[in-house]
Amino acid sequence: MKPGVLAAVSLLGLAGCAGMDADACRGADWYGIGFRDAIFGMQPQDDLYATQCQRHGERLDAARYATGWREGNYEFQQRKTQSGVD
Repeated sequence: MKPGVLAAVSLLGLAGCAGMDADACRGADWYGIGFRDAIFGMQPQDDLYATQCQRHGERLDAARYATGWREGNYEFQQRKTQSGVD
C-alpha cells in the first residue's frame, strides 16, 4: 500500500475513535457508524459510544449499530478475501 493511502486510512480509522460530543450523539446514524467501524476492520465500538453518549444524556441505538457493523464486517471480509489479504 502506498504511504499516502496508508496515512489516509490510518487517519480515517482514528477518526472513528474520536470522542462523540452531544450533537454527534444526538444526530448519530448508528447504522452508518457501525458499518464504518467494520469496513475499516475495527472491532465493535458500541460500548465506547454508549458511554460517551450517556455522558450527554443520549442513547446509542445498539440494534442499528450492530446491524451496520455486521453488514460492514461482511463487506470487509468479502473485500479482504477478494484481495487475497489475510
